[in-house]
Amino acid sequence: MHIGLVGGIGPAATDYYYRRIIAAAARRGFALDLTMVHADSPILLDNLARDDRAAQVAIFSRLAGRLAAAGAETVAITATAGHFCIEDFKAVSPLPVIDLIEEVDRAFRGLGLGRVGVLGTRRVMETRFYGGIASAEVIPPGGSDLDAVHRAYVEMAAAGAVTEDQREVFLSVSRRLIAEAGAEAILLGGTDLVLAFDGREVGFEVVDCAGLHSDAIVERAAL
Repeated sequence: MHIGLVGGIGPAATDYYYRRIIAAAARRGFALDLTMVHADSPILLDNLARDDRAAQVAIFSRLAGRLAAAGAETVAITATAGHFCIEDFKAVSPLPVIDLIEEVDRAFRGLGLGRVGVLGTRRVMETRFYGGIASAEVIPPGGSDLDAVHRAYVEMAAAGAVTEDQREVFLSVSRRLIAEAGAEAILLGGTDLVLAFDGREVGFEVVDCAGLHSDAIVERAAL
């Protein structure tokens, strides 16, 4: 199946999706048919902060139309933040949408996790992953921890790279969610968090939403 990706939001996340999808297709031995378009990360974050779903849906719909014209048969948005308007987008998209939130919820059912801490943008954390997880209780950081994670995440996503200070924010808040809030695992509720966690032994279970979403995209691509 010809896959369409809406990328650019942010660049590091898009790179992670692209590399992971290419590698999985190569391992499975099928030729990947994929087209990518670019969305602007600062515009997305501004629309997210203002909860302007209509403005972001209009952007996604225009880009999905471009993908459809290129022959894509389905579309995925390579950003957790971009899923704040996913239901509205699915209602008008010219292509079927591979929904990250649905894939994460399905994975939690399989893992049997009951309480999961979440990191990401302020909106992702405050809404407990956009209220889309029915299979587990999603626990956001509290107080100053939530502010610190949001600030570190936005700065990291804009730069496309993580600093050691930012990494320490994510790790220390994660440990408090596990030790004090009873979280059994930490959900990386922002695709750019792979910069801070990928390939590292952190001493607790991590659920990579971008990885789960990428794997679902590969399953669709293999059809």
